Amino acid sequence: MVSPVSDSASGATIGSRESRRNEFLSSTGGLLALATASCLLWGSAFPCTKIGNVLFGIAPTSTSSQLLFAGVRFFIAGCMVVVAMSIMRGRPLLPKATDWKAIACLSLFQTVLQYGLFYPGLSRASGVASSIIEASASFIVILLAALAFRQERLDARKVAGCIVGFAGVLLVNLRSGGALRFSLAGEGLVFLSTIAAAMSSCLIREFSKRHDPVLLSGWQFVVGGIVLTAIGLATGGKLQPSRPAALVLLAYMGFISAAAYTMWSMLLSANPVSRVAVFGFMNPVFGVVLSALLLGEASAIDPLRATLALVLVSVGIVIVNRDPKARESARSDECA
Repeated sequence: MVSPVSDSASGATIGSRESRRNEFLSSTGGLLALATASCLLWGSAFPCTKIGNVLFGIAPTSTSSQLLFAGVRFFIAGCMVVVAMSIMRGRPLLPKATDWKAIACLSLFQTVLQYGLFYPGLSRASGVASSIIEASASFIVILLAALAFRQERLDARKVAGCIVGFAGVLLVNLRSGGALRFSLAGEGLVFLSTIAAAMSSCLIREFSKRHDPVLLSGWQFVVGGIVLTAIGLATGGKLQPSRPAALVLLAYMGFISAAAYTMWSMLLSANPVSRVAVFGFMNPVFGVVLSALLLGEASAIDPLRATLALVLVSVGIVIVNRDPKARESARSDECA
């Protein structure tokens, strides 16, 4: 039997550990390191998805197979998070009865709706328009956090930072001769998937006040992955790996989601949404650069244009994060 003194000491140790973790996550260095790592991983997902479609024999218009591919990927990602964190914590990372409602809600927006809308839309949309629409998620997240969830205030500094960051995304995507178009069945679905992604960021921030963000991240992938896999199979989706490299790539793509979303969720649990969301402008920029390198399309990107885009995105991030009053206000709101 554990004595009350032991229980108290154990609680104090856990509380101290949590405090140190949150201090690191809310620091400029911690935010910069984890957010940049997340965006690099997500950026690599763009070319890896194209490579995966070839290795698994998925046609560009085969939405059912794309959803099946996504479902298996996210199920693997969820298992990675659950197993890794269970080992690290020395106990199974299992949800309590009170966690399942949050897991279901988060998986609906972050995995099922986001990717269930994104893949069909992407197959009918231009790559340039899709990248720009996806980048608008940072705007939408900040607007939802301020106007719908009342998690923070909207001010000119945040809007200015988003505009500068968005300009970087436009610069790297609007190549000479590129034309933008919009269709409800293509770009319209991509835009709806972006809204679902933005909702999930705000929900993570909200749910993290009462639930473990890492547990939510892992189990929402498990649930969302099962749902997408079921939809893909029910609609005739097939995966036909052509060689062992296909399975290695699938494992890496699972790791992308597991690591990136877990780090992102942890950052959202310890920071105002706007401080984290603005880093999302780095995703399409990294995606374009890594696509050029991994797909052998280096001639398709101008190094100067890519550099200027990264500078603009970085400036936008600095503008949003430069005001120390934002952190103090957020902390006082949480303590109130």
